Amino acid sequence: MARSITILGAGLVGSLMSVILSKKGYRVTMYERRPDMRSATISAGRSINLAMSARGWKALDLAGLRPEMEALAIPMYGRYLHQPDGTSAFQPYGKNNEAIFSVSRGELNKKLMTLAEKEGVKIHFEHRCTHVQVVKNEVHFELPNGEKKELNADLLLGADGAFSALRSSYAMMERVDADQQYLAHGYKELSIPPNADGSMRMERNALHIWPRKNFMLIALPNTDGTFTCTLFLPFEGETSFAQLTTKAAVTTFFETHFPDAISLMPTLLEDFFQNPTSSLITTHIKPWHFQDKSALLGDAAHAIVPFYGQGMNAGFEDCTVLSSLMEKHGDDWTTILNEYDQKRKPNGDAVASLALLNFVEMRDKVADPSFLERKKIEKELGKKYPDQFISVYEMVSFSHIPYRTALGCIRAQDELLEKIMKEESTDEKIAQWVNQYHSTVQQLDFEDGN
Repeated sequence: MARSITILGAGLVGSLMSVILSKKGYRVTMYERRPDMRSATISAGRSINLAMSARGWKALDLAGLRPEMEALAIPMYGRYLHQPDGTSAFQPYGKNNEAIFSVSRGELNKKLMTLAEKEGVKIHFEHRCTHVQVVKNEVHFELPNGEKKELNADLLLGADGAFSALRSSYAMMERVDADQQYLAHGYKELSIPPNADGSMRMERNALHIWPRKNFMLIALPNTDGTFTCTLFLPFEGETSFAQLTTKAAVTTFFETHFPDAISLMPTLLEDFFQNPTSSLITTHIKPWHFQDKSALLGDAAHAIVPFYGQGMNAGFEDCTVLSSLMEKHGDDWTTILNEYDQKRKPNGDAVASLALLNFVEMRDKVADPSFLERKKIEKELGKKYPDQFISVYEMVSFSHIPYRTALGCIRAQDELLEKIMKEESTDEKIAQWVNQYHSTVQQLDFEDGN
């Protein structure tokens, strides 16, 4: 008889995992600390738009939601850069018109929860998990009226986010390594409304970036004609959130650094002072599971900063890996969770590093002419040597190559591109260098871990 499974968190990853498990015949119950977002008004201001890429779409295929979400997704074929001097430039993501997709977090979460319930999953809302007695698999909850509840889980999966109660309970145990790091930067959600006729005020099929060295503004399109904007800025310092305490200061800051954006943001001041300033956290923990009793998924296992658009994609890939391991090992959860940990922990660490590196790229390097030239060379190499060269960005966003492999390719790609840009290049030399690069990276593991 299949085990009954308890999932903490009815967010994106928890809901998707519940659908996959239910389709496989497991009895699944989810506990969510928030009210049901399908009927309650959930405050805005903490939700950076999703950028769905290959790993996320693969997971939605498992849930049978891909066609429905494709209808709500907006393809973004590249970065639209708004430079400090007022000029702009478009930087394609892929070499063959590939795209990442702007998807509403709320709409996707609602659809996943509804699908979960159709599959027989029971969801208990407004149940805040306070802690877990890990060895006993005893889960403790608190309800809004202060009532305490507890249950003994058969198999427990923690998909309850960066501040996971299960993760915190793991961290209290012996021989568990856990840490978290906060960026000195925070973020605040803002908005650009549509024109009076409903049309978008900027290019629809692009991720817009205003790179300003130590800070930046980004904007992703929505199907209602709006753009969800996010300001990333240090908490403290000369140019920081700490200095933006008055309407005059905010107006001056945007007029100085984002003059083309402020003209598109009629509700800037209301949004700025109503929406919270939120933190950016990276977490690590080892191990990700305990015996055959419990395991962490998504942000609970590997919260990362949002600068590669891979947080949800990585969490969804956790689900596809678990699904494939269930196909392979049946109900042998000792083996399933051991292999899950071995496969996903190195990739969780790698995507965290990739996301931090991409922060520097987005806020700083994309404004550098030499960096733009490098990106152009990457595209040309990919087209001319498709069997030998694929950029790290394309590995992460448009393939299922393990994150750890993509991270391992960075140094070799840097060396190759520096040679091409700095040395006297001929077609013959470039072909030789690409071949040397290919030989180097072939020693890495390109096997699809799913």
